[in-house]
Amino acid sequence: MANVRVEGIKKSFKKETVLSDISFEVKDKEFFVIFGPAGAGKTTLLNIIAGIYVPDEGHVYLNNKCIDHVEPEDRNVAMVFEDYALYPHLTVFDNIASPLRSPRYKQPEEVVKREVTRVAEILKIDWLLDRNPSELSNGQRQRVGLGRALIRSPEVFLMDEPITHLDAKLRHQMRAELKDMQRNLDTTTIYVTHDYLEALSLADRIAVINKGKIEQIGTPEEIYYKPANEFVASAFGEPEINIFNAEVVKENTELKLSIFGRKKIEIPKNIQKLVAEKEISIVRVGIRPKDIKYGFIQKNENCIIGKVYSFEPLGAKAILTVQVHNQLVQLLVPSDSEIQLNQEIFIEIDMEKTIFFDSVGNNLLASYSNVERKGVAWQN
Repeated sequence: MANVRVEGIKKSFKKETVLSDISFEVKDKEFFVIFGPAGAGKTTLLNIIAGIYVPDEGHVYLNNKCIDHVEPEDRNVAMVFEDYALYPHLTVFDNIASPLRSPRYKQPEEVVKREVTRVAEILKIDWLLDRNPSELSNGQRQRVGLGRALIRSPEVFLMDEPITHLDAKLRHQMRAELKDMQRNLDTTTIYVTHDYLEALSLADRIAVINKGKIEQIGTPEEIYYKPANEFVASAFGEPEINIFNAEVVKENTELKLSIFGRKKIEIPKNIQKLVAEKEISIVRVGIRPKDIKYGFIQKNENCIIGKVYSFEPLGAKAILTVQVHNQLVQLLVPSDSEIQLNQEIFIEIDMEKTIFFDSVGNNLLASYSNVERKGVAWQN
């Protein structure tokens, strides 16, 4: 049983503030992902939890006991690094076994052999136990590094971008194995990554960090469908969410959005009520590329005319960029679509699937809540 809590963590190097008032709690057996861009402070935070760095302010708790002054080797946490950090002169077996042969965790050789075999089978590297690290691929080396951490059965796993150097196919496979491994081991895991796919697929909850501050903490569904601000919305999804300025205008008794050169679009009833209550005149509207319809004839008054700016095939899907006035709108479309550059095209924003932010993009006003959504296209 292990829960981790950090409270008010602040850390600076020289005069640069790296972490500012970081607080969160990781529940027992939870897979907790710390997500953010390079330089956001993710690894520094992980090193503070591990005891490698001492915070300038704040406290770290393990099982509700403050461990600020506990040495790293006494915290009963295992850290998996981005660079593998294997012993080059030892075989795979001996690398994995090394924690159980150390003075602190020394076990009889029969126990060492049994545990190495168990962990190697979980990681599917049991056929590599006699090889040296120089004979392994990057993916295999990473699994050996994971195995060395797993064999000790620590209270908490700390993983610092452990699969970032793997190729795309192997990363996909390792994501599934890491999640399955965590379920089987019943261990608390704190996982650092800058890859939004890793965060969404692995996490029970995600802490989004940017410039040393927490932007939002929530489940993958909350982070993706109800982002706290534009930074969080833009960080999850490829291509990025489309975000535009819009003016709230009153037409008869209804409120509409004036967007793309004063094109007026109806606002969903629940959003109308919210906007009216807050007396908002300017909003930022976000719509994900998969939630925009397209076609080559005008189907209704909400259709917006534009022209094809670019078409980028990506396997089964393609990114279609449409220029509307002086703004670019990205859509996800089938890659076999017959689309020509500079072709006239109509797009329609599904207002039921839009995300509304305040005028500076800092606060979520409203969003749709259904998890399963599919983009729809219509043709002539």
